[in-house]
Amino acid sequence: MFSYDIIARDNKSKAWIFKTAHWNIETPIFMPVWTKATVKWITNEDLNSMWAQIILNNTYHLYLRPWDEIVRDFSWVHNFQNYHKPILTDSWWFQVFSLWWWIRKNKEALVKITEDWVHFRSYIDWSKHYFTPERVMDIQSNLWADIIMAFDECAPWDSTKEYAKKAMIRTHNWAIRSKNKWIENNKIREDAWLHPQALFPIIQWVIYDDLRIESTNFIKSLDLPWIAIWWLSVWESKHDMYRILDVISDNLWDFEKPVYLMWVWTPEDLIEWISRWVDMFDCVLPTRVWRHGLAFSSYWNIKIKNEKYKLSKDKLDPNCDCKVCKNYSLGYLRHLIIENEMLWMHLLSYHNLYFLINLTKQARKAIINWKFDEFKKDFYAKYKS
Repeated sequence: MFSYDIIARDNKSKAWIFKTAHWNIETPIFMPVWTKATVKWITNEDLNSMWAQIILNNTYHLYLRPWDEIVRDFSWVHNFQNYHKPILTDSWWFQVFSLWWWIRKNKEALVKITEDWVHFRSYIDWSKHYFTPERVMDIQSNLWADIIMAFDECAPWDSTKEYAKKAMIRTHNWAIRSKNKWIENNKIREDAWLHPQALFPIIQWVIYDDLRIESTNFIKSLDLPWIAIWWLSVWESKHDMYRILDVISDNLWDFEKPVYLMWVWTPEDLIEWISRWVDMFDCVLPTRVWRHGLAFSSYWNIKIKNEKYKLSKDKLDPNCDCKVCKNYSLGYLRHLIIENEMLWMHLLSYHNLYFLINLTKQARKAIINWKFDEFKKDFYAKYKS
């Protein structure tokens, strides 16, 4: 019920087809994020119309509310949110880490890490919770996602090398425990006639080249169905991102399995990393940047609030065929934003997701036709990177 095949390869770019119990996924692909079992301002019908093949749910949020066992009682997350294509549940750690980073600023110790478990408090009611690799595998089994993530620690971006190495070793140990529990759970699922889950272990660690290489080699050695890369810790520079991912990319040339790069969302980032072995991407920001009136286009990002668009009858992007670009002018979109009409939140979120999904679809077509380098060159000829 779960397999994958390379359809085409153009230098370092790959086009895969992943067969799952719920749908076949064609890569490269951008995955919309349903943080709390919904994509902000977007309906299931919208996702189908933009050909979203797979979405991502957040384990941490679904665990805290409504609770993973309640989701299980709805016959799992697909039925709970009425979305019957493949679902990936992401690593819970970044949310806890984000709280930790904020809490450190406020000098409150609400997160504790040991070699065996992590203790944290809920942001909802401050209740105490303990996670272990085994517990996280059980939670994701309850949610019944097609693809699940190993238990990991996202070290702060300013970690010393000493701490980063300790966190890396801890994550590697947790990955082994996650794998063992995943194998056990898949056997239970098989006996119950439930479809298996595929496990992503995660490469870390911050901006240290040698640790990234060590982590890449270790995660590859686990021989799991896929591999994931937590690119950095979000606050690093774009320069560091490209440098570190080039280091990892050089170690992935012999990895004949899908690669998922977490938290990548700009059009140029997708183009760059499709050309460096990467197959899958996700981020919440395409449906958040609407608050700044920011929309993607093939000619660079557009800040619709700008005064110059007040009388513009132009479309958002003449090269995009989404419903927003077909039906609404820049002047009208700016009017919605200035008047704080809720419609603009939906329209910009829809366009931004459509734009990224369509960009990966075009990249796939170029790879299959052995024209990805030409496609990349044409992209940058228009795009003010």
